[in-house]
Amino acid sequence: MAAQPEPSLVLSFEEARHVVEAHAARLRPRGKELADLLDAAGQVLAEPVAADRSFPPFPRATRDGYALRAADLAKLPATLEVVGEIKAGAAPESLVNLEPGQAAAIMTGAPAPSGADALVMVEYTSRHGSQVEITKAVSAGDNIVPAGAEAKRGERLLFPGARLDHAAIAVAASVGRSHLLVYSKPQVAVLSTGDEVVDIDVPPGPNQIRNSNSYSLAAQIKAAGGDPVLLPVAPDEPTRLRELIADGFESDLLLLAGGVSMGKYDLVEQVLAEFHAEFFFTGAQIQPGRPIVFGRISVLKGSGFSHAAADSKNSGALTPENYKYFFGLPGNPVSTMVTFELFVRPLLNALSGLPPQKLIFLHAKLKSEIKTKTGLKRFLPAILTGEFEHAQVELARWQGSGDIAATARANCYVVIPPDREKIAAGEWIPVLMR
Repeated sequence: MAAQPEPSLVLSFEEARHVVEAHAARLRPRGKELADLLDAAGQVLAEPVAADRSFPPFPRATRDGYALRAADLAKLPATLEVVGEIKAGAAPESLVNLEPGQAAAIMTGAPAPSGADALVMVEYTSRHGSQVEITKAVSAGDNIVPAGAEAKRGERLLFPGARLDHAAIAVAASVGRSHLLVYSKPQVAVLSTGDEVVDIDVPPGPNQIRNSNSYSLAAQIKAAGGDPVLLPVAPDEPTRLRELIADGFESDLLLLAGGVSMGKYDLVEQVLAEFHAEFFFTGAQIQPGRPIVFGRISVLKGSGFSHAAADSKNSGALTPENYKYFFGLPGNPVSTMVTFELFVRPLLNALSGLPPQKLIFLHAKLKSEIKTKTGLKRFLPAILTGEFEHAQVELARWQGSGDIAATARANCYVVIPPDREKIAAGEWIPVLMR
């Protein structure tokens, strides 16, 4: 007989998040691949990247001005003899050797000449033919970065598990890496369910809606570093739903949108139970997204899906590679988007090769008063505005968790604790960026 999900597995938001994080911490990425430098952007590094030479490879000027000996400025104003000009990329043989009382005009990024131990910015100088008058003292080391101060040759600059953002790509380029070993993108199957759902190129009937959930999830998966696999819409019929769920488990992670509530035709949990799924929770005390489901099935290598998971999981032989995880996400579009960010992303990060990361909320001042009910932690679409450090946030006008347009206008979610029914304007409130 199929294992049935326990109806009592409704957790607080924090408990549910920690359950997902605990499972994510035990997962490993599925493979590695060699990628061109730009193609690697957004993926996770699977090898260390080391400096191929010291950085900077020479004492580097950080300002336009004059390279000199700091001791020559003991008495101001000081007049020094200009014996050369050094630009960025200057050949080593063109560099002068400064003697006491001498200076060299120098540009930002250029190598400082031997004999110089400081640089005075051009703003504090005036040039008179072959001489320069200086009105501000400097200390030894000012405005010159010593050779090797940023990194020594052979020192690791990037480590496995780093997301390759624009700064990491710049580091790799600076050490001459045109290819990088990265973790393969995890495949994430997306299965929307419900007789009321039709694909986007099909004219909907009077009581039907287009399948926006599959496409919003696919966009979120791509942004998080995954590779979405869109499955056909599953009807409210157990046989076809079972077939499509089996197809979904061919991917690294399965996301189901819809069919996880308590209605007569909400069949997802029933069908998953036929796969002998383990359910870690079947709801979280949040709004929107309360009927979120998280679980896994066991997979026996070489024999397809196990229908004896209950026996296998007690044998002690299973590893994280023997499991396929799934999320049952609510069908309301805003709920789907929110629960992806709160619960799916940690697991997807782990499959992508990222180390575990805690969820951090920012804070902003509330622009307008919020009144709500207690009991659930709420993540409501909101608009963050302001300039510089003066940020304010207010709720977007929305009509509930089916209001896609309101969410598209929003740029964040305000986070309302379950014990607050009123938050006054001007209070600091947690914000989850979208």
